[in-house]
Amino acid sequence: MPVIRLAATASRSTLSFRFQQPAMFDTVCTFPLSSDLFAQAIHPSESIVSVGLSSGHVQTFRLPSSGDDDDDGASRASSSNGTGHIDTMWKTRRHKGSCRCLAFGIDGETLYSAGTDGIVKAAKTETGVVENKIAIPPPKDGSGSEVDAPTVIHALSPQTLILATDSSALHLYDLRTPYSKVSARPQQTHHPHDDYVSSLTPLPPSETSTSGFSKQWVTTGGTTLAVTDLRRGVMVRSEDQEEELISSVYIGGLSSSGTSRGEKVIVGGGSGVLTLWEKGAWDDQDERIIVDRGTGGGEALETLALVPDQLGMGKMIAVGLADGRVEFVRIGPNKVVSKVTHDEVEGVVGLGFDVEGRMVSGGGQVVKVWHEAEASEEAEAAGTKRFMDSDDDDDSDSDMDDSDDDDRQGSKKRRKRKRAKGKDRSGGQHITGAFKDLD
Repeated sequence: MPVIRLAATASRSTLSFRFQQPAMFDTVCTFPLSSDLFAQAIHPSESIVSVGLSSGHVQTFRLPSSGDDDDDGASRASSSNGTGHIDTMWKTRRHKGSCRCLAFGIDGETLYSAGTDGIVKAAKTETGVVENKIAIPPPKDGSGSEVDAPTVIHALSPQTLILATDSSALHLYDLRTPYSKVSARPQQTHHPHDDYVSSLTPLPPSETSTSGFSKQWVTTGGTTLAVTDLRRGVMVRSEDQEEELISSVYIGGLSSSGTSRGEKVIVGGGSGVLTLWEKGAWDDQDERIIVDRGTGGGEALETLALVPDQLGMGKMIAVGLADGRVEFVRIGPNKVVSKVTHDEVEGVVGLGFDVEGRMVSGGGQVVKVWHEAEASEEAEAAGTKRFMDSDDDDDSDSDMDDSDDDDRQGSKKRRKRKRAKGKDRSGGQHITGAFKDLD
């Protein structure tokens, strides 16, 4: 498919397709949370999901894998029949204020969390035991604030951790350094945008890479897109797109012809529009796909996830919207082909796919696990689709003080922080199984 390359002053092509088709995914189970979800991370090689909450808690739970058996021999293969159990591995009050960001390390052995207390903590995925702490540098924007609240955290490689903040700072940390003190300083700091960094997407390593790990990444912030290199710093920043850019994802393996390499970065905007950016041509977007229309602009496209090739659905992305929907967009034909609803009120904060191809969506006080519709319909017919009830439990650490409402809602200028609107609805349920004496 030819790529439409347009200068910044030219009119952009806008594509809008809508097909009424059956939902591609159906809910297998719903997992309640004790307070509003602010961050979600999915393990790279195991069926493990972690969530960061407005209360400062971090909770990690395991989804059943195909072929798992309970002690009594009963099948726990929820990936085929929806009858398995979700086990909480651990839960703890990790941060004062809210937990804003979560990310697994490359090998999945470490879970990184960052909160409005200005601290990054690295914990063992299996136990939740904190091994390292890093203090986020205070902002240098003249605001007078003591804490530069985190917006994005990402493990680029086994050696490099990237942390982005409200003040538009992009800090790079060398993970080979033993951070035994919270005063550890980043190895590099960049400012690729004039506003807070809203998303980060690594670009695949070059063909000549000896490490096999990415050394470049795309960020969005405010109304611009930028590309930063591990060795050379900020390389390019796009023209002003005149709308807020919120989310991003990389997709490769597309049809290549003309100037197109078959590789694109797809960006979700604040007015319901996806923009497609050809890799290597970062001055301006080359296509637009309208996902949601509305008077005065559509719903914000809060989070994007690449649908795994293993599901056989072609080149497709899942789009989490601020009104609680998840839309599925096929790339290439550029068609919005299906949708499901995560929540009728709360927006989708977290979205991704686990190692077995199950979709995990999070928002409000709920995390949902989804299967392909055919398998989920069988589960529903068998009467196995259900709500996961559990006892309430508060595993707050003794060294953690109660959070102020201001901590939980954060700065009003961040769209992601507006999701919670300062609410910490304490009536939710969650599954017990926390470890004691964790940070």
